Amino acid sequence: MHGTVDLVEDANLDAARERANALPLSDYDPGDPELFKSDTFWPYFDRLRREDPVHYCKDSMFGPYWSVTRYNDIMDIETNHSVFSSAAALGGITIRDVPPDLRRESFIAMDQPRHSAQRKTVAPMFTPTHLDELAINIRKRSTECLDNLPRGEVFDWVDKVSIELTTQMLAVLFDFPWEDRRKLTRWSDVATTLPGAGGLVATEDERQAELMECAGYFARLWKERSSQPPKSDLLSMMAHSDATRNMDPKNFLGNLILLIVGGNDTTRNTLSGSIYALSKHPEQYRKLKANPALIDSFVPEVIRWQTPLAHMRRTALADYEFRGRQIKKGDKVVMWYVSGNRDEEAIERPYEFDIERARPRTHISFGFGIHRCVGLRLAELQLKIIWEEILKRFDTIEVVGEPQRVYSSFIKGYETLPVRIAA
Repeated sequence: MHGTVDLVEDANLDAARERANALPLSDYDPGDPELFKSDTFWPYFDRLRREDPVHYCKDSMFGPYWSVTRYNDIMDIETNHSVFSSAAALGGITIRDVPPDLRRESFIAMDQPRHSAQRKTVAPMFTPTHLDELAINIRKRSTECLDNLPRGEVFDWVDKVSIELTTQMLAVLFDFPWEDRRKLTRWSDVATTLPGAGGLVATEDERQAELMECAGYFARLWKERSSQPPKSDLLSMMAHSDATRNMDPKNFLGNLILLIVGGNDTTRNTLSGSIYALSKHPEQYRKLKANPALIDSFVPEVIRWQTPLAHMRRTALADYEFRGRQIKKGDKVVMWYVSGNRDEEAIERPYEFDIERARPRTHISFGFGIHRCVGLRLAELQLKIIWEEILKRFDTIEVVGEPQRVYSSFIKGYETLPVRIAA
């Protein structure tokens, strides 16, 4: 089965490479979601890093935008806050411009000094002491989930494991009603989908209606937490903090969506990606099985390999020359993490999946600087514990078909991944 699938994959990639090399750079649109759905974007970024690392796309479904594709260039944009803004008011943090009347601030889509004030509100959730407490909960839920997986039959790893475990974690973080936890998954998916393309919602109005449902649900929980003594869940932390207790409705929903998407997509898609990566590199699974201590380097390596968020976007606050290119005030600048994580100048053998990599944390999947993912240690902890429990139970997890990938150039993820565990 795998031999045939791999041959088809190789043929698709060869064809994509031919197209990428034949197409004039002036016609490149690396943010086309179809390239990500088909997993054929790699040759485009390879060529951009070589020939045009700061590239201007003059026309796309998202309008014109700049692409920054090299690792060190991405870090330079990330840390130049005086020129490159994250503010929601300027369009937000994704390649897709949010219409002005629908823009919602969150601390990741906010500049200093307000960014740090709101971010600090939820930071106590991710302290070492609190992570130690969460680890007990993560292990208990992971063992229950894995012990109940079917044996000897094909099932969808994305639904049975990746979604279920990350959704359970979100419910714990928010102290969200357990029986309604799959609403969190739905709201995360709706928040990041392209209306009419991914099939989740047909129109922007439908998307906004579901997000308003999310806001209403959380507003009821917020009212409860505000009237109770402070607790250690994210909602209570925000309800009792001076920086966030008086958020306007747009800022409130913006931060909720940020925390839901951030807590869902990174871990969920890396967990699916880790199964897929090891199926493609069975010798690495054998190494991991023989020496479980390699989990400590395996986890950051698979986060790099997967890169669950393909990009982040900034908006230029002024005209600025960068690497010889003239970026104009108001221009959209897209930092392609997925490209930076394959940059040969920053990462040795970047296309190899190597769980013994000497410097596995040399990746940019979590961003860099003040906007670096606040929950990155929790994401790593979840993956570490889940894989510790997987290795105790399963000699192999067989991927029996190609995954269905998400139609998105922002979320680099999987809709389905068919697997089988031997009976």
